[in-house]
Amino acid sequence: MQSRTVLRGLAVLATAVPAAPAAAAPRLVEAELAGHPTVRAHMRDAARDLARERAQRRLVARVVRLERDVNDRRLRPRALRRASISDLRDRIERLRDRAAARRERAQRVAVPPVLQAIAACESGGNPGAIGGGGAYRGKYQFDYATWASVGGSGDPAAAPEAEQDRRAAILYARAGAAPWPVCGG
Repeated sequence: MQSRTVLRGLAVLATAVPAAPAAAAPRLVEAELAGHPTVRAHMRDAARDLARERAQRRLVARVVRLERDVNDRRLRPRALRRASISDLRDRIERLRDRAAARRERAQRVAVPPVLQAIAACESGGNPGAIGGGGAYRGKYQFDYATWASVGGSGDPAAAPEAEQDRRAAILYARAGAAPWPVCGG
């Protein structure tokens, strides 16, 4: 009997005391006190600084690799760590452009005079030329089937000039000037 009375008393007591709101604890973390940043703001700033440092380290490593590959120079990462992220990204872009230009120069084919004459006749030497209502494309006015037969893919007029020269040399080695009946003969 007494246990029931005690239980009833505890139930009455529990309803009489208001429960603390569950959202009160996070508000303490979010609230600013007298203009000072909150704990959450400190944590967010620290995470942002850490992410920025990691990004800068990755960019420095990439610049060092590209400098070694493009300019055959070894750079010290310590000197680059003072550079801003945007400066490092700009430097990477310039190095990539130089690497692409270097690859393009390495891929160039010595174009024989016969192919130079064919290109001058077919398109005026313009690698982006399109003729025949769109059927013939590029410096040598390839159609898509002929372009594919010499290993090309995509649009011949969109291919780099060095690739067009290489594919034309392959075609000329296979069939001579026959694929260009007007300009090759």
